[in-house]
Amino acid sequence: MSTAPNPAPPPVELFTPAFHQDPHGVLATLRRSAPAVPVVTPNGLRTWLVTGYEQARELLTDPRLSKDMRVGRDLIPRNFADAEKQRAFLAESGDHSQFPQVLSVHMLDSDPPDHTRLRRLVGRAFTARRIEALRPRITGLTDELLEGMARSGRADLMEALAFPVPFTVICWLLGVPPNDRSEFRRWSNLLVSGAGTPEVRDASVSMIAYLRDLIEGKRVRPADDMLTDLVRVSEEGDQLTDDELISMAFLLLVAGHETTVNLIGNGTLALLQHPEVAEQLAGDPTLWPAAVEEFLRYDGPVTNATWRFTTEPVEVGRVLIPEGEFVTISLGAAGRDPARYPDPDRLDITRPHNASVAFGHGIHHCLGAPLARLEGHIVISRLFARFPALRLAVDGTGLRRRSSLMMRGLEELPVLTA
Repeated sequence: MSTAPNPAPPPVELFTPAFHQDPHGVLATLRRSAPAVPVVTPNGLRTWLVTGYEQARELLTDPRLSKDMRVGRDLIPRNFADAEKQRAFLAESGDHSQFPQVLSVHMLDSDPPDHTRLRRLVGRAFTARRIEALRPRITGLTDELLEGMARSGRADLMEALAFPVPFTVICWLLGVPPNDRSEFRRWSNLLVSGAGTPEVRDASVSMIAYLRDLIEGKRVRPADDMLTDLVRVSEEGDQLTDDELISMAFLLLVAGHETTVNLIGNGTLALLQHPEVAEQLAGDPTLWPAAVEEFLRYDGPVTNATWRFTTEPVEVGRVLIPEGEFVTISLGAAGRDPARYPDPDRLDITRPHNASVAFGHGIHHCLGAPLARLEGHIVISRLFARFPALRLAVDGTGLRRRSSLMMRGLEELPVLTA
């Protein structure tokens, strides 16, 4: 005889600045309390946070959880935990325009069969051969930036290395002028923050206009780049619509550099805080691929998967999530689950089973994961080979984390190279 699911507790106000600074203790407490816990986002929306590894893997592939945001957007008004913020949302954006729909018709916000079609079309342009061909260029760019760091002796690693490498690489792939990177970075940071502010709405409008012009330029002046391929790609008579092109370009540009920026920053910080592991890598460089996997598990670049919503009631352990509610899967918490990883708070690059869900799982597994791993390996390994005495330039307790529902990253990482 089965027991009835537990009633839902009141939602937790979770995403505070203190939480972003050090989430793992709080997430461990939540994981011990229940496999899914209702929480409130900074803009007042209620969502169920899932913190266990096995539950995360199961739900990432559960067809009862939809990612079709054309439907999910209509669920937003009824899922506010804060009545005042709900009223403000309805008054300011009756059409849910704080994140325009044109930016949400990509493969990450869709279900099969649309997802299958979109991923197949993008996959034709985003090939393993094209990524591997970038290795010497990534290495050369990294070495050039490291020389600049050597001349100054002190640098903000995020500004000097972690951001310019992946952003330049995605610009190469897509054919984006790199001189646009300052404005683009500002828009990107706002759009992944999860805040429902006028600044975010303005950034989305600016991003759409920029991408529309960029795509039109590829039609007029085609080039040997991925965005040109997406403009002209066709399979069985099926092409990307203009809105899908804009949305897919947005996804590839943002996801194509944001995750790697944070992988480089978080991985570097992990080694600076664990010099014995850096010494281990210096003695045996063959451990670098395993080290990158451990960085992804230990302090991954994506703290939460993008939202899903239930299309019918879903039971997670003894917690029943009703139909029509949002679910947030904590990839960061899954990476620290002691049921999967013994001594999960220890950085161990020889951990025998360190595969994680840092890049998702199932049909929505990150298409750019091989590129992120390649860049992370090249950049961090060459950084420590070039500067074996690399160290923090400030007390580690003064480092500030970005406030984002999705990304786990540093605002700055001041380092001394000698």
